[in-house]
Amino acid sequence: MDVQKLETEKLRKWKNKAEGDLDSLKTDYKRLCCSTKAVKLGKTSEQWCQKIQEEKIKNDRWERNFQEAQMRNETLEKSLLESRNEKDELKARVAELEKTLYQYRNRNSVMELRATLDKIEKMKEEWKN
Repeated sequence: MDVQKLETEKLRKWKNKAEGDLDSLKTDYKRLCCSTKAVKLGKTSEQWCQKIQEEKIKNDRWERNFQEAQMRNETLEKSLLESRNEKDELKARVAELEKTLYQYRNRNSVMELRATLDKIEKMKEEWKN
């Protein structure tokens, strides 16, 4: 039995050492995978962090530009609407003035016709006499 216990103890120690080695290998493998990824990507994690920060800054700049353009667009649309309203008001005013002018011309024509008719009547009277 002592031989068996010694054998068991020996196997247990060997198993514990193998488990420790396995854990160490797993850790080394994870590190190796991370460094392989970094090598494949061509940059260190610090360089990637810097690149990400630069891209965030660019994104913020584009976002601001977009918002400014959107505000300008809204302002222009408002101005266009106001101009269209003013144009409609001016068209209505022109139509009103044309109507007034037409009425004025008609009134003048009637007055001229009356004056001419009066002259004709006077000339008739003078001719009869």
